[in-house]
Amino acid sequence: MDAVASHRSTPIRSRRPTDVLDLGLDTVGDVTRSPDGTPTAQPQVIRDVLEAGVLGDAVGVGVGGLGEHHRPDFAVSAAAVVLAGIAARTERIHLGSAVTALSGDDPIRVFQHFATPGAISRGRAEIILGPGFSSSPSRGSARTSPTTRRCSPRRWTCSRHCSPNSP
Repeated sequence: MDAVASHRSTPIRSRRPTDVLDLGLDTVGDVTRSPDGTPTAQPQVIRDVLEAGVLGDAVGVGVGGLGEHHRPDFAVSAAAVVLAGIAARTERIHLGSAVTALSGDDPIRVFQHFATPGAISRGRAEIILGPGFSSSPSRGSARTSPTTRRCSPRRWTCSRHCSPNSP
């Protein structure tokens, strides 16, 4: 996992208001290589990500972010599922998507998917939303131009109303 610093202008409800900076870990489940150069099997990469989240919780990491990609060089294609696994085995680390792209998913489904890790973690999970972008388009993807990656105002508005922290 890559180390990142995360600044929050609006703290998660379970945090103390004085917390403004957390040390965090962030990954998209890159397929790693063994010492002999062979790629690690994707199921093993996912188990390694889960263990990294558990270790992060044990050593006091504040935030664990998990992004998703739908390419063969990244193992995590369902971040909410892996975050639910991490949530079941941790007590303190706050969990989040590291960025959920609304350009290719329905905001209601995104909220429903992330409600599970939120329930398992007792409120330590959050969704980080974005339009989604990759400098190298996925094979078979119809969304290759920047204009098709834009989110409609309806998606942003709907996602804002789904959030329990929305104004």
